[in-house]
Amino acid sequence: MTDKPVIVDPLAHVAPTARIGTGVTIGPFCVVGPDVELGDGVTLHAHVNVSGHTSIGAGCQIHPFAAIGGPPQDLSYKGEPTRLTIGENCIIRESVTINRGTPKTGLTSIGDHCFLMAYAHVAHDCRVGNNVVFANAATLGGHVSVGDFVFLGGLCAVHQFTRIGDFAMVGGLTGAKDDVIPFGMAFGANGVSGELIGLNVVGMKRRGYSRDDVKMVRACYETLFYGPGTFADRLAEATATYRDHPAAGRLIGFIEAGGRRSVMMAAPKKTRVVGADD
Repeated sequence: MTDKPVIVDPLAHVAPTARIGTGVTIGPFCVVGPDVELGDGVTLHAHVNVSGHTSIGAGCQIHPFAAIGGPPQDLSYKGEPTRLTIGENCIIRESVTINRGTPKTGLTSIGDHCFLMAYAHVAHDCRVGNNVVFANAATLGGHVSVGDFVFLGGLCAVHQFTRIGDFAMVGGLTGAKDDVIPFGMAFGANGVSGELIGLNVVGMKRRGYSRDDVKMVRACYETLFYGPGTFADRLAEATATYRDHPAAGRLIGFIEAGGRRSVMMAAPKKTRVVGADD
């Protein structure tokens, strides 16, 4: 089988030492740096800048004015050779910025099948899982960890060192300064610090979770955030009851793993958003 040709527009600049896979298309006015690796079938539309020690997986599409692999926006950074890796089949839309890591971890990483809409930003040392959606201008601070199948709403801002669990949602315009549990829905309109307003039940069903799974996760959530006693008391009760359940146990494991941020608390039960926990 013949390899697909590489197509480089004559108005693009590709460094001679860049590693380019088969079937790559590089549009006009793109700049590809000397330490960049583009996997098979990558498409860079016009005016894309890829720099630094950056690896982009097969099948990714990157749209105009995206800046990928630039140095971290960190005053302590002194030009060390840190990295950015992006998985396969990601779509990166106009004016997205993704910075490589700092020497503290050395790496910013994004998984497979992610969709970053226009003006989204991923800061240094972030770890983003698979199948994550960033709506327009969603922003991650440094060292943020995002699980799989997460949805980040437009103009949301996630504070540095925050963790977002698998299948979670962060609403548009929400400021997330605390860790969001798996399956949690965080909401705080107009930049107000977010709080949990329910569970992403629709997302769970779409990913094949059963009614029993949903029931158990909801029961665990109720115990953790609305039961009697302190949060430590409620966590102990939830751990004893739900740790071994494949879905509900995700909440327990996430909380026990801990991090630099507190766990985001739930809103009073009267606080509801249409579509939450349906």
